[in-house]
Amino acid sequence: MPTPLKNDRLLRALRREPVDTTPVWVMRQAGRYLPEYRATRAKAGSFMALAQNPELACEVTLQPLRRFELDAAILFSDILTIPDAMGLGLSFAQGEGPQFARPVRSRADVARLGVPDMETELRYVMDAVRVIRRELDGSVPLIGFSGSPWTLACYMVEGEGSRDFATAKAMCWNEPATAHQLLDTLARSVAAYLSAQAAAGAQVLMVFDTWGGMLGPAAYREFSLRYMAQAVDALKADPHARELPIILFSKGAHAHLAAMADTGCAALGVDWTIDLADARRAVDGKVALQGNLDPAVLRAQPDIIRREVRRVLDSYGKHPGHVFNLGHGITPEVDPEHVKVLVDEVHAYSRILRGS
Repeated sequence: MPTPLKNDRLLRALRREPVDTTPVWVMRQAGRYLPEYRATRAKAGSFMALAQNPELACEVTLQPLRRFELDAAILFSDILTIPDAMGLGLSFAQGEGPQFARPVRSRADVARLGVPDMETELRYVMDAVRVIRRELDGSVPLIGFSGSPWTLACYMVEGEGSRDFATAKAMCWNEPATAHQLLDTLARSVAAYLSAQAAAGAQVLMVFDTWGGMLGPAAYREFSLRYMAQAVDALKADPHARELPIILFSKGAHAHLAAMADTGCAALGVDWTIDLADARRAVDGKVALQGNLDPAVLRAQPDIIRREVRRVLDSYGKHPGHVFNLGHGITPEVDPEHVKVLVDEVHAYSRILRGS
């Protein structure tokens, strides 16, 4: 029988239930800003070697929880595990980000792709989930995650990171049937991947749509939102995942919050370019919201960090259904002590807001 959760604030907030204090976790909370993470990565030899070692992935997942009073752990992995398992030859060049040896550029390339087997090609991820869940021992919930179909497609078609992913966009315009076939395969893969994480022990599921916001309104609905909704539908019909809250985070796409809220997800991640009060009005109480401090604030002095944390909390107000987070991932140069200031201020000030 699973160990009961000692801290279920995150789950209650995602259900829009009352909490004693706003739950907080931080995107990329296990990362290069922590010296202990850098030491573990050096021990592993490379980023992928670290991500593919369940015990070391567990170690770096737990490191921030030892420093800060966080309300959730998030699986340490990479958003590109699915295309890597599809045989595209993922590597990380020093200082240059991810690269694929075999990008997907044609209908024939797409036709060769299939949904990976989650307990063979991606077993290391599921093993990491199982190890982390065991080691957490019910202290906080574990978040599993995936990249969105559109974001995965961007890297797969481009073959690397890009400022504008023009090659991926060109496929949508010039070969829409090929793009839709690719995105359908990826939506089915994302759903299977998150279902397997749920079966292995993840208690919350999150989809990172990092590049959805670079699409125009019609293209966003056609090539990004449609396939996130397909994955959510599949998860809602899946016996392992149907009861788990799903968070969708589409960076730069706050114009689409109302449509995203209609997918059946439990919560939406929000970046720092919209006021949370406006975001809350846009979703009309249908979902919880997660966010949305600008990550750059963590480079400011502690009193400024506290002020900006309070500004975010005041913007959301006393309403239920808020998970505090950054509007994107923490950056490597941040002082860990500044993260502690953030976490402590979220808990302290949100208690004052609630009058508790």
